[in-house]
Amino acid sequence: MSEWKHNPFYDTPLWHAKRQKILDQDRFECVYCKARGRYSRAVLVHHVLHLEDRPDLALSDTYTDERGQEHRQLVSVCRDCHETVCHPERLRAGAPKEPPITAERWD
Repeated sequence: MSEWKHNPFYDTPLWHAKRQKILDQDRFECVYCKARGRYSRAVLVHHVLHLEDRPDLALSDTYTDERGQEHRQLVSVCRDCHETVCHPERLRAGAPKEPPITAERWD
């Protein structure tokens, strides 16, 4: 399991300006909660195609998929959606494994 590491890109003035632009554009509303008819205040901006995988899209508002369709690359999200929707692998990787209730086997 790899530990999450802070990327220095997130400390740059370019990222801070872009982050603010995206949050303002989305009116500080989580796009995933809003799609489900709920409201949550967005506190983070998420790279849909992860920064580590696509550093060329670090400051891009959109990306084009293999079929030529354009999608949002940067979206405003609440903290809960960032962990559950955007990075579910973090939840699985960090979850402690519970031992079985009994040592019973059925083989």
